[in-house]
Amino acid sequence: MIINIREGKGKFPRQVMLSPKLLELLRLYWHWRKPKDWLFPGRWPDRPMMASGVRVACQELRKQLGISKPLSPHVLRHSFASHLLDAGTDLRSIQLLLGHRDLETTSRYLHVSEAKLHATASPLDDLPIRNVHTTQGGNRTA
Repeated sequence: MIINIREGKGKFPRQVMLSPKLLELLRLYWHWRKPKDWLFPGRWPDRPMMASGVRVACQELRKQLGISKPLSPHVLRHSFASHLLDAGTDLRSIQLLLGHRDLETTSRYLHVSEAKLHATASPLDDLPIRNVHTTQGGNRTA
């Protein structure tokens, strides 16, 4: 359940997880298209799809779905990383999945969603609180 990427962004090899749902969709696609040399052939069947072909496919999909915001491989990559972060995936794992050499690159690349920020509990909430009450002079006793 691992995909080996030979030349991803930055031309660096890496491995990413293969979702069982994606595997099912890829199998359906394979049975439908029956590609020979490449799972996603380019203009010529013996050549892989080029990056420009992926960008064009994103633009066509954006139009078909009526999405007004930009859609590109970079947006999909950023969304993937953001969803992983929101799901609690540690930054180092995201770094490896994105193929970043430097963790600082990953930390700049990602943002913490507002929902995640609001859902974060304060470590103070885990502290045991003894019965605290205020006496008349403003002095606190426990």
